[in-house]
Order: sequence, then C-alpha cells, then structure tokens
Amino acid sequence: MARQVANVWWGMFSFATLVLVAVSAIWIYALARKPRETSEQQALKINRRWVIGGGIVLPSLSIVVLLIFGIPTGRSMLPLPVQGEQPLKVEVIGHQWWWEVRYPDSGIITANQLIIPAGRLVDVQVSSADVIHSFWIPRLGGKMDMLPGRTNVIRLQAGHTGIFHGQCSEFCGLQHTHMKLHVEALDEAAFSEWVGARDSLNFTRRAPGDAGRVFDERCGRCHRVAGISQGGRAPDLTDLASRPSLGAGVIENDTEGLRRWLREHKTLKFGNGMPAHDDIPPDTLDQIADWLETLAP
Repeated sequence: MARQVANVWWGMFSFATLVLVAVSAIWIYALARKPRETSEQQALKINRRWVIGGGIVLPSLSIVVLLIFGIPTGRSMLPLPVQGEQPLKVEVIGHQWWWEVRYPDSGIITANQLIIPAGRLVDVQVSSADVIHSFWIPRLGGKMDMLPGRTNVIRLQAGHTGIFHGQCSEFCGLQHTHMKLHVEALDEAAFSEWVGARDSLNFTRRAPGDAGRVFDERCGRCHRVAGISQGGRAPDLTDLASRPSLGAGVIENDTEGLRRWLREHKTLKFGNGMPAHDDIPPDTLDQIADWLETLAP
C-alpha cells in the first residue's frame, strides 16, 4: 500500500514539474519575443484560446489523469469484500499516550505492538479512547484518524517480513512524540505460533510477598494480567516480557530498563497516567520487576 501511495506521489510530482517547466517556458518566450501588431479581433481570439485551453481544458484533463492514476490506490486501501482468504481483523485504540491492540478473533490483547502476517491483507479498525490520534505506519500505508466514538478502517498489507515503525501523526498532547508503535510482520507459520502462544495465556503465580500485595492494590486496578488482575484503564501486561520497549517506545524493555521505568516513569514520560512509586520500597519494586519479567508466553 505504501508503495502505491509513493507511486501516486511521484506521478503527481512529475506531472506538476512538467506543467511548471511548460508554463515557465511559455512565460519566458512571451517576455523574450518581439511584439507584433494584431487586430482587436485577433487579440480577442488569442485570449479566448488561452482562457479555454489553459484555464479550462488543461486543468480538467490534469484532474482526470490524476484521478485515473490515484483512485485505484485509494480504493485498494478500502476494506472492500475480497474473494478467498479473508483479511485479518485487528482493533487498535489510541490512548494518551499508548496503543491498545486487540485481535478479536483470538481474544488476544496487547499494547504498543502490532504483529501481523506478511503477505496477508489486514483490516485495522482504529478508534480513540480520549482525544484525536492518527494511526500511521509510513512503510505500510497512509494515515487514518482515530476519533473518539467512531471506528475507521484502514487496509494494510506487508509485502515481506520485517520490523516497521508506527507513530501517532496527530498532535495529541505533551507526549505525542513518545507514542510509537512497534510493528512486526511475520511469516504465516511464525504468526500462527505467536497467536497460539497467547491464545490461552493465563497466569496463576502472583508476585511474592509485599510485591504481590502492592501489585493487587495499586497496579492491578488499572493493568490487566490474564488470570491475576482485570484492570482495563492502562496497558495490558499479560505478555509484557516479550515486548521490545516500554512506555510506547520510550525505553528498551530489558532488566535495567524495566527497573528504571518503575522508578522514573514520571520523568521518562512526563504526564503519563501512572502514579509515582516514591512511597514503595526499592526492594519491593525490584520484586515486582522480577515478576513482570516472567509475563511471557
């Protein structure tokens, strides 16, 4: 899809360049040529030709050519019915400032990462839980606004496996820049394995000691961990340990990054909705971090 959009852009750029060169050449010729005497009737006829040809015919033909060139690209991004294998449906909900990603057919909920099968059509249903956001993966397709109370759909298709960068492209507040989306296209077998590992993912072992109590009383009210807590206001943590980053791309999700995030998230991502943990002993935060590192398929 992104390749088709790029082709349309280059086509429009080439056409605009051609028109600019032609108009400039005519303008320079008009300035350089020697004046010649014409009757009033001839001058009126020449003026009519330029008005009709340059003011009506040329713009009309230009618009028609560009529409013929651009409409198929726009149509290919619409979620129209297709024959054969049906598109994968994914729901992406924008929050200040993170992404909630749902796979309704398998019941999987994750955050700040979108995993898709390469070569297959994907219908992404986008909406917002608060303000206007915009869903954009530059290398896969165009932008789509995410509006509160409304669901828009954009169709994407990754031509090959790989990692792509997604970004909110509508200013949505202080941390708009730090609202990144990790997008990864897997081959069909790897994608099926990814889905199967999370399809019935459920945990029974809570964090030990005070860490478990603190998580239940504070973290679990907003964060969901399958089998442990049912919070729905903040990112789902069920497969947290398998994600490449924290805070929607703010810091790497490794042992050091996770501990730093728990201690300094208010500094790393000012304005985020998670309360400060200044009143929690460092040892307890470390125990919570140790337990969070086990949340993976």
